[in-house]
Amino acid sequence: MTRTESWPKARGARFNPATRFDRLRREAVDDGWAPDEDEPPAPPTILHVDATRSIITRNNSPDIPFDRSVNPYRGCGHGCVYCFARPSHAYLELSPGLDFETQLFVKPEAPRLLEAELRKPGYRAAVLAIGTNTDPYQPIERDHRIMRGCLDVLAAFNHPVSITTKGVLITRDIDLLAPMAAKGLVLAAISVTTLDARLHGLLEPRASSPARRLDTIRRLSQAGIPTMVMAAPMIPRVNDHELEHILEAAKAAGATAAAYTLLRLPREVKDLFADWLEAHFPDRKAHVLSLVADQRGGMLNESRFGARFSGTGEHAALLSQRFRVALTKLGLNGARLSLDASRFRVPPRAGDQLSLF
Repeated sequence: MTRTESWPKARGARFNPATRFDRLRREAVDDGWAPDEDEPPAPPTILHVDATRSIITRNNSPDIPFDRSVNPYRGCGHGCVYCFARPSHAYLELSPGLDFETQLFVKPEAPRLLEAELRKPGYRAAVLAIGTNTDPYQPIERDHRIMRGCLDVLAAFNHPVSITTKGVLITRDIDLLAPMAAKGLVLAAISVTTLDARLHGLLEPRASSPARRLDTIRRLSQAGIPTMVMAAPMIPRVNDHELEHILEAAKAAGATAAAYTLLRLPREVKDLFADWLEAHFPDRKAHVLSLVADQRGGMLNESRFGARFSGTGEHAALLSQRFRVALTKLGLNGARLSLDASRFRVPPRAGDQLSLF
């Protein structure tokens, strides 16, 4: 692995850990010959075209409330150090560290591929989840508008969609989302990790501020778009004390439902997060990792269905109890909105022969 001597500006990771697929491992060693240098510049963002031939990903996981999803991008410019999706970059022969947030892949053909899949004779509509791996409203969406193109397709087909994001750019698409919401086709979930601006800058250096995310909840709600808050991830001794405050602020902004998840540290993420703790909270690093392991059966990650999101142990049980009490107190404990798949229709294309029935 190689690590910069000081933290790259506006990046969550500061090194590229080796992946489980690497046959060779490298480690930087200071031999004393390198000249003194100023703080290293921020690594540039490099874009690649992802030439995928299909766009809908299927899953049969028993603890996930959807069976299909779309990800317009691979990698994420938000740079959240805790992101559980980081290990997916290893399949691209890239590191889950700095590569994940600087080597980004765009899928310009996503809208066309999505339309083609929805037009297949055997397709049956159900809620399509977007934002389950990387954020569809990360900064590069402003220029590439791939998420916007996918929404155009879903609106034309009256297809239900749930969107998870921490990007305020979602408000750009209110003109599409509001009419879809009026038909029961949309649920927006806005992730709020912390209300502390300083902590936010350390955890999520290129994501929108907590205040702007709360404003996003407000604007979506005012437009009639059902909006829930995702207090995620909850990190022991870092932000878990904020759980109730996050829910209160989101409720005041107009959220009608809430959820939370515990920190997950799969594969290479555990090394990145431990390094982050060493840099920013060295005095509590051991305690934080001990509490993470306590709620993961003695390990830093638990991949078993049913336990990977909620955790086990005393700390996880207490957090769950606090969450339930807060939901009842704030009136956020209603069931998640059930989206309407019955409206799905394949729109005719120019030149298509219309049905007589």
